[in-house]
Amino acid sequence: MEQSIIQKMRNIGIVAHIDAGKTTTTERILYLTGVTRKVGEVHDGQAVMDFMKQEQERGITITSAAITTDWRNHQINIIDTPGHIDFTLEVERSLRVLDGIVMVFCAVGGVEPQSETVWHQADRYKVPRIAFVNKMDRPGGDLAQTIDMMNEMLGANAVAFQLPIGSEEHFSGIIDLVEMKAITYKDLDMEISEIPGELQEEAARKREELIEKLVDFDEKLMEKYVEEEPIYPEEIKAAARNAVLRLLITPVFCGSAFKNKGVRKLLDAIVDYLPSPIDRGIVLGYDKENPEVTISRRPSWKRPFSALAFKIINDTYVGQQTFIRVYSGELHSSSYIYNSTKDKRERIGRILRIHADERKELPVIRAGDIAALIGVKFTTTGDTLCDEANPILLENIHYPQTVIDMKISPTSIKERDKLGIALNKMALEDPSFKVRFDSETDETVISGMGELHLEVIVDRLKTEHNVAVEVGKPAVAFRETITREVRHGYKFRKQTGGHGQYAHILFRIEPNPGKGIEFLDKITGGNIPKEYIPAVEKGFLKIMEEGLLAGYPMVDIRFTLLDGSFHPVDSSEVAFRTCTELGLKEGVKKEISRLLEPIMKIEINTPDEFMGEIIGDINRRRGNIGNMRRYRKGSQKLAGKVPLMEMFGYASTLRTISSGRANYSMEFLQYAPLPKASQDEIAAEKRAKDKKSS
Repeated sequence: MEQSIIQKMRNIGIVAHIDAGKTTTTERILYLTGVTRKVGEVHDGQAVMDFMKQEQERGITITSAAITTDWRNHQINIIDTPGHIDFTLEVERSLRVLDGIVMVFCAVGGVEPQSETVWHQADRYKVPRIAFVNKMDRPGGDLAQTIDMMNEMLGANAVAFQLPIGSEEHFSGIIDLVEMKAITYKDLDMEISEIPGELQEEAARKREELIEKLVDFDEKLMEKYVEEEPIYPEEIKAAARNAVLRLLITPVFCGSAFKNKGVRKLLDAIVDYLPSPIDRGIVLGYDKENPEVTISRRPSWKRPFSALAFKIINDTYVGQQTFIRVYSGELHSSSYIYNSTKDKRERIGRILRIHADERKELPVIRAGDIAALIGVKFTTTGDTLCDEANPILLENIHYPQTVIDMKISPTSIKERDKLGIALNKMALEDPSFKVRFDSETDETVISGMGELHLEVIVDRLKTEHNVAVEVGKPAVAFRETITREVRHGYKFRKQTGGHGQYAHILFRIEPNPGKGIEFLDKITGGNIPKEYIPAVEKGFLKIMEEGLLAGYPMVDIRFTLLDGSFHPVDSSEVAFRTCTELGLKEGVKKEISRLLEPIMKIEINTPDEFMGEIIGDINRRRGNIGNMRRYRKGSQKLAGKVPLMEMFGYASTLRTISSGRANYSMEFLQYAPLPKASQDEIAAEKRAKDKKSS
């Protein structure tokens, strides 16, 4: 009973490049499965899944939305994710907890830049997938070309499971190559018939190609194929499902979601080919006390409870909603659970199943479920919730680096507290959004993934949180590091009458490429008492956050506390923290400090005639184009890298160069050293600002 119920669950995501039709596809699924009674449209702001005001105004998805529906007695939990690169964390954390995805491609655009990003994110978590080629009714829509692009650019091993009937404005239906039937559409009605005579030969050839692809992965099918025995639809489905679960093929389906064509068959494909929690198998974690020890959890109601928190929303009416994916066991409302990441007990108030912006209360959730918890206080994105008697730590979520800064301030002193509370709530919801306070300039700085990301944050501050703010211009989020090892000793001594302050440390600070910020304690013999070591670490981390050259956070640095001394009366935690901060400022000279700038991966789709001028413009921006490939007839896809600080206003420049016919996409690639002249200029501006503020 239990296993059969879990076997009939599908936790899936609808993912794609922006404007490929993800939300429209999801809206048709909700309508056809009876969740909604009318079809919501993205273009008129009525989409169920785009319930945020900012999504409705912009016609794009900003936050991932979860919803539950049913098809063929299967429970389908759907997450509709954003396509814009600025909101890539929403895709990342959704993929972490999903069992399968539907990858939507535009039949005209094919594989777009964000398609590649999402595909590689799915590769990171080994998520099985099927593809839906949407907008087959558009001029230039081409299923074969899209499949070729998937194989060439993504290594998808994509294979057509359907053929279109008609093309562009004459697209009227599909041929099912598994059942070998023709399906035509008129409004919401679907008619199944025999394949038209003029398409029978092509359909037979494509079905043969499909079977030839599958026999490579299925011995029984291979035997029947070699013996030239008839192969039935159920055998094709079983072989295809097995290949999808092993990430060996990507079945491709087609249609036009806006015109209600192909969506029912896509729902069938979700049930037939994408995995259940049981198919995904055990989830691995580790022992918190000993990370070398691996712990497993099987998707069963009877196993100890384990779940991952993957999203937090602060709702005006119910407060904080913490979305979790349950991997094993069961959880009842009004019970207690253990947060193994934070080492805290949490009380569960209510459990909700989310229907976009509507809610249904549940008494219990079990292995395989996705739901929202109300009442938890300590849990944040990436935390593991589990049975306290059987603790486990699950793999966390990968967080991208922020690349854009913006200064923000309240319009009045009265708004200051409201601003702080609102920013903290939003940072809790979105780990790709950072907030820091510059105590030297008395300014709040917010950081995000791009200009649109911060624009939406500011809009939400004003509309959702009713905070009046003034904002500065977006600026590049530089980072600082050092180029060589430094050993330095510093003695802090201050007499103020009565007890003084005394601390003495000897430390080594060195580059730590690719390994982040690291603190090591090498004190022996009690030269510095253990109770003061955390104070040294706090002082180090504070300087890492504030920077030493130009006020930017520092990265990839290892600090080793080697030796020191203390005074039995005058030493304190405050003294050792202050000693560390002053010692770092004195010991790390500007000659060995380097500013790092974000380098972006850029992809530009352009007609051939503008290619030379576009490449020249990128070169002038200190970028380079490293790869060119045919995008479609008469067009090229240019791929390269370019410093973010040179790209403000690029959209209008590209429109001018190409007469509005080229488009581009950027995403963060890496941090790299800033040219010395630019570094000196930025550091000089920082010193001038500090002098002015003092």
